[in-house]
Amino acid sequence: MPPRKRPPAGSGFRPVQALTADSHLPHFIKYLQAEAGMSANTVSAYRTDLGQFLEWLKSKGVADLAQVDLDILANYLQYLHERPLAATSIARHLVSIRMFFRYLVLEAVLQESVAELLNSPKLWQHLPHVLSPDMVNRLLAAPGVGDRFPLRDRAVLTVLYATGCRASEVTSLRLRDVNLDQASARCVGKGNKERVVRLNPVARLALEAYLQHERPLLAGIRQPESLFISRSGRPLTRVFVWSMVKKYARRAGASGEVSPHTLRHSFATHMLAGGAELRALQELLGHASIATTQIYTHVEHSRLKAVHEECHPRG
Repeated sequence: MPPRKRPPAGSGFRPVQALTADSHLPHFIKYLQAEAGMSANTVSAYRTDLGQFLEWLKSKGVADLAQVDLDILANYLQYLHERPLAATSIARHLVSIRMFFRYLVLEAVLQESVAELLNSPKLWQHLPHVLSPDMVNRLLAAPGVGDRFPLRDRAVLTVLYATGCRASEVTSLRLRDVNLDQASARCVGKGNKERVVRLNPVARLALEAYLQHERPLLAGIRQPESLFISRSGRPLTRVFVWSMVKKYARRAGASGEVSPHTLRHSFATHMLAGGAELRALQELLGHASIATTQIYTHVEHSRLKAVHEECHPRG
């Protein structure tokens, strides 16, 4: 396949109208929210990435996006690399820029986007950190009598691990989304896509204890819809859940950085180790593409390789 020809400097974009650096960003954000159906966290990431890009352009004296060419974009990626950012973060910034300019083409503000000619940096595959089943058990048992709301905290931890849900999905659960009789819950994932997840016996018992003994105290006379609430009756935030997981992980003696996503990774890896099919795991995790789920096959292979090297006499 012949290499793409590099466009001459200054000819990457042919604007239909004058385009100041940030005049269209608010409209793009509204487009992501209303028409693309992206989650609040994804929209926030796009807003942050593009805000940094536009600020960098201003610092370089670029006030009009008609001035942006391949050299400018390449220099920006070099700037991100020197900060330094991980390859995955640089790739995310690039996706944000591409999406923004695709939107401008869609709105007939631009005729074409030179951002499409810029290759994404090579992504090194980092295998996610996974807890052992024994460590997961220690983590789930970490909340105790010394904690303010141990039943709630244990219920949050067990639901994270039992379902493989993201922290944002767990914090957005409502009372009516949970069916303890059927041991299931309905959650809303990325792109506002709904899926049904299963609750194992441990999670079910933890939820029953929380709903019976602690949630009525937290709710008081208010009747909040959210399943997991704070002492003021408001829904738990994603940041609160991240802090909670880190606190109990330290107490359980877990090594490395542990977050709600670590429980999601552990859920997926343990499911595969137990014989789950990849397609079924894709549905449980709410992945749009099977390629995203396939990383867990590498995690499981790495675990088996480590066990083999440790236990085999000629490992």
